[in-house]
Amino acid sequence: MTALPKYDRLEATGLWRPDPDGQRREVIVSIGDATLMITDMNDRAITHWSLAAVARSNGTSSPAIYHPDGDEGETLELPANESEMIDAIETLRSAIAKSRPRPGRLRWLGVALSVAAVAGLVLFWLPAAMRDNTLRVVPQVKREAIGVALIERMQRVTGPMCNDPAGLRALRRLGTRLETQKLAVVPALGRPGLHLPGGVIVLDRTVFEDWEEPDVAAGYILSELALQVERDPLAELLDVVGPWENFRLLTTGEISDTALDAYAEHLMTAPSFIPDTGNLLALFEASDVRATPFARARDITGESVLALIEGDPMQNRQTEPLLPDSTWLRLQGICGG
Repeated sequence: MTALPKYDRLEATGLWRPDPDGQRREVIVSIGDATLMITDMNDRAITHWSLAAVARSNGTSSPAIYHPDGDEGETLELPANESEMIDAIETLRSAIAKSRPRPGRLRWLGVALSVAAVAGLVLFWLPAAMRDNTLRVVPQVKREAIGVALIERMQRVTGPMCNDPAGLRALRRLGTRLETQKLAVVPALGRPGLHLPGGVIVLDRTVFEDWEEPDVAAGYILSELALQVERDPLAELLDVVGPWENFRLLTTGEISDTALDAYAEHLMTAPSFIPDTGNLLALFEASDVRATPFARARDITGESVLALIEGDPMQNRQTEPLLPDSTWLRLQGICGG
């Protein structure tokens, strides 16, 4: 049985030489099962070459010269008139070569997979891990400094912070009542409130001027406090400014002015978020503040804030006024009008 059935009876004559100094001998060449058999003219076996290890030393030139792979001293010459045998050997050599594994391809595949794994690590895992590490190590004083820096940039659009002395004293009193002192008021925030890194809360003047009772303003402050608890505002900043600024903050303790400008602009245009109702109601209860006035300020019909109204922890309870009327009036004039 031969490597291919059609070569079963194929034979050819050629010249075989055992080494470079040896005498060339006329031999009979035939194809066996995975071997090239070389016999003398009396049909005595001289040698067997593995077909998988047959190499050709002269390309397509004639006569075709073959040798065992790795040993160019032993040769077999087949003249051009033995083209059928030459074609058979070349066909088998080509088939064997195609069936061999491609170490280079496997190597490149391994390199490509490794690069893809590293790229995936850099793109997906590393930024989140670096952000989480930054959030752990950045001190509170640095967070507050970032919050103040953002307010300074936002004032280009919102106008300067309101600073009526009597109004500021009233604002501090409200902050003490709600256990948060980092409050600021601006003339044109474009929304009721924003929370910034470091616990800083910025409020629009309308939360004081447009309502007759301080519970509404307190509700907006508590709403921002609830959002702070639900998601670290510094994490929001790092997600927007990107990994490079995250790395800069982690290694130098600073964020570039360009990144702060971009994030301040983002804050002014990003959609408002509403905190979880359960979390917000818990803050109303802890602060002894009525939730219903705030809910009605958000939706006078009460339809979209029904859970706040029905879950108001101060419902049917007698509560002390959040602020004396005189203090509330001063707070309403914090922006000088």
